[in-house]
Amino acid sequence: MTNLRPCWLGLVLVPGARRVLRSNRRRQGCQRGVMEAVLGQVAELPALLAVSRSALVRDWDPPTLDRALEWARYFQHLHDRFRSRPQLRDALRRRLRRGEAGSPLSFRHLGGCSELLGLALLENRALPPAACRRLLQRLLQGEAGFELGRLAPLARRKAASYLLEGSALFPGKPGPRVCAEAGLLLCRLREDGREAGAALGWLGPVLEQLPQPRAFAVVAEALLRQGCGGGDGDSSAGGQAGGAEAGSVAGALLSWLLEDLHRFSACSLLLPGTLLASLAGRYAQLSRRYLDLLAEWGSHLLYDPLQGRWVKSRSEEAKLCWEELRERFGCLCQGSVQLREQTQAALKLLKARDGDFQVCGLSVWTDLLLEVEEDLRKKQSPNV
Repeated sequence: MTNLRPCWLGLVLVPGARRVLRSNRRRQGCQRGVMEAVLGQVAELPALLAVSRSALVRDWDPPTLDRALEWARYFQHLHDRFRSRPQLRDALRRRLRRGEAGSPLSFRHLGGCSELLGLALLENRALPPAACRRLLQRLLQGEAGFELGRLAPLARRKAASYLLEGSALFPGKPGPRVCAEAGLLLCRLREDGREAGAALGWLGPVLEQLPQPRAFAVVAEALLRQGCGGGDGDSSAGGQAGGAEAGSVAGALLSWLLEDLHRFSACSLLLPGTLLASLAGRYAQLSRRYLDLLAEWGSHLLYDPLQGRWVKSRSEEAKLCWEELRERFGCLCQGSVQLREQTQAALKLLKARDGDFQVCGLSVWTDLLLEVEEDLRKKQSPNV
């Protein structure tokens, strides 16, 4: 299973396969060629479902999830097309049994492939937050393009549980539990007042008792409240603290979050880009560390000329895909003028260090800077 890489990962559908399936197929040779290709693809269904239930999905990014859902729709299309044709239906059934030894799948499973895939992914805890967020959004917003059946209530329950726990699956307002815990945390920190380092003895053990995603969400909410209240944010001219007590509260939270690189890296992976951009806009110390971390992650992307896009290397340091990295930088550029200028300056410096290329496909920083600036131009001139 560890070396399993079914063909659906590349989403290489037979050119014109659906078009030929819908036509009258006047040429017998074309019929045989297309049918052989379709049978070969159907043989991959057991592998697709097996991967969706395994730990291999930990490497999935949103585009990979989209390709898997597209294959599920394609298999469902085959079922609808061939269910009234006994000979072709039997051929597909036989190929499913050959695709994987001992496979219990039959022709009817093609029709329920979308539900089987969605159910396996919803129950798989190894699915990364970004891919899980895309899956839930597509299911709940009706973007998946198939009948949800029993998946809809399951998806709603999972989304609700994540929101109540303050998970980073959905950008936006935190759940009620996170708000309550952030409020209690701020009260305790303010009780310590101006005593330097008074909170450092108990803050870490308290936060480490929480599940990691919720601990990060609680700290982020507390920092946002403190920043809005005139704390250690840089919304003022010099980004100075509004008072010794406020500075001590924010400083304790930032120390816990930033002092451990692995902790801050996990936080930056789990929290949505919009929330991290809000924090970066209030705390200069955090914005610098966040930009450095994004630069480190971006350095592990490689350009694949066959796919015509940037892809993650096989290194464990490759944390974000191209789409996620672009979204993170885009969120930073939608913040304050100061944060936008800081982000653009960082990208220009990285581009210069990487060779200062002016064409796409040679430097990830050139491509990111071009994409970010193009998005800014579109937002500034929406009618252009």
